[in-house]
Amino acid sequence: MDFNLAEVHEAVAAANPDRECIVWRDRRLTYGEVTVRTRRLANALRARGLGVHRERGELAGHESGQDHVALYLFNGNEYLESMLGAYKARVAPLNVNYRYVAEELQYLLRNSRSRGIVYHATFAPTLAAVLPQLPDLEVLVQVADDSGHELLAGAVDYEAFLAGASPERPDVAWSPDDLYILYTGGTTGMPKGVLWRQHDIFVAAMGGRPLGQGDTFADLDAVVAASRGGGGRMMTAAPLMHGAAQWGTFTAFTGGNTVVLPANSQRLDPVDVLSTIAAEGVMILQIVGDAFARPILDELERGSYDLASLFLIVSGGAALNTTLKDRFLECLPNAVVLDAVGSSETGAQMGHTSTKGATATGEFTPGPGTVVVSEDLTRVLEPGDPAVGWLAQQGHVPLGYLDDPDKTARTFPVIAGTRYSVPGDRATWRTDGIIDLLGRDSVTINSGGEKIFAEEVEQAIAHHRDVYDVVVVGRPSEQWGAEVVALVQLADGATVTDQQLLDQAATHIARYKLPKQIVRLDQLVRSPAGKADYRWAKDQALAHTTAADPGGAAQP
Repeated sequence: MDFNLAEVHEAVAAANPDRECIVWRDRRLTYGEVTVRTRRLANALRARGLGVHRERGELAGHESGQDHVALYLFNGNEYLESMLGAYKARVAPLNVNYRYVAEELQYLLRNSRSRGIVYHATFAPTLAAVLPQLPDLEVLVQVADDSGHELLAGAVDYEAFLAGASPERPDVAWSPDDLYILYTGGTTGMPKGVLWRQHDIFVAAMGGRPLGQGDTFADLDAVVAASRGGGGRMMTAAPLMHGAAQWGTFTAFTGGNTVVLPANSQRLDPVDVLSTIAAEGVMILQIVGDAFARPILDELERGSYDLASLFLIVSGGAALNTTLKDRFLECLPNAVVLDAVGSSETGAQMGHTSTKGATATGEFTPGPGTVVVSEDLTRVLEPGDPAVGWLAQQGHVPLGYLDDPDKTARTFPVIAGTRYSVPGDRATWRTDGIIDLLGRDSVTINSGGEKIFAEEVEQAIAHHRDVYDVVVVGRPSEQWGAEVVALVQLADGATVTDQQLLDQAATHIARYKLPKQIVRLDQLVRSPAGKADYRWAKDQALAHTTAADPGGAAQP
């Protein structure tokens, strides 16, 4: 059976109507209540003329036959309701980075061809500035907040939008071909809309396989049967505009579990996160790499929280170094830490579980369909092949990039008759079947004839306890072609020297990979999802150019 996300949620909700579905602040919405609210939203969108205009069979992979609704929102029940409501209307929702300035917002809304937008009132001024340039953006739904901004001209209040629509199941035939759209973050280039069939993303990342199994659920009855044993509670600390957060929450929904959101939706508040985990009995916490882990750990180590319920910490979207894993497991010795690897273009691909006394970073067990292909994209490598290749995914992969046939053809090549997703991560495949993830090729530094992976250097420097955050980039060099530069944010009050940082890093990587300069900054720029902004980092590296010692230590 092929699955549709709206249909799955409706089936799980019908089986568990009184179970809590979403908990946020003082809102405790059951599966039955979420069903009614999302049906109302779907019917309201359909009443405004949004829906499907061309079915999948008529379209190329990079084309969409559905209307699109942008979600310009902080975390909250409205985000998840808007996703589900759009799916129930056969409209494709898409994520918007709420940090975008007007020019970036205009680009994304134009590029995505959005006909509707659901947005928090606090973003009304930025949206108002670009609306004159977006004549196709017709449906404006404003979510009230404490910003004090009035409704934009032509906009309708979110709750009023729902209240004026029918609570009945929308009169549409949901299809597994309906789209799931995820816009990439654009940290190394312009954001791109990745188009997935809902069935494929459900299997690849949203709970379409029974826990710990490679096969998909046989049918909706099997999904419902598994959901009856749910009722656990998971929290994502990441913004729902990030793919990993969407995948984690929808996986929780598939299992009939409760999604708990921190009260503070505008920034990471470690006290809020840990207090909510304790109060709600959260069992699974999802974070994004070191940028989330460090502040949460700092508060965990200095505070007092009853986290007996918490048994699994999942990090996806950015690497989590072993030093931080060790700290988590020292505080929570009965928990495990799961590194989950995936991308907008592959879904979930592989993972590594760390327990107290046994931690590692960069070594992963591949999931179904995950392979390494040769550099020239002509063959799949066998485990034990020493070549550095591309991490790739076969099977349940995206259709393509919205309105970009050339990029679609490059990222989703056909090798020996099979279509793969190859988004650009370098990897090797060991004889024991473990995949060593080396890093994204777009931020690889070619220095002195050697390829140096930025993520590897970042992890080596991040082992030092005085390093609060680090981003590594390449910078042009007359001597080396390119040289490694590390932007470092130290912990408050730290007095570590550059040489001490380099000595620590040298215990993990070869000396030729060490930074030629360490640039100390008060704060590094990351996306709200914790991902490094490599375009900003490269500008900083160029702006802070100094004479450097070829041996690896920066000159005073």
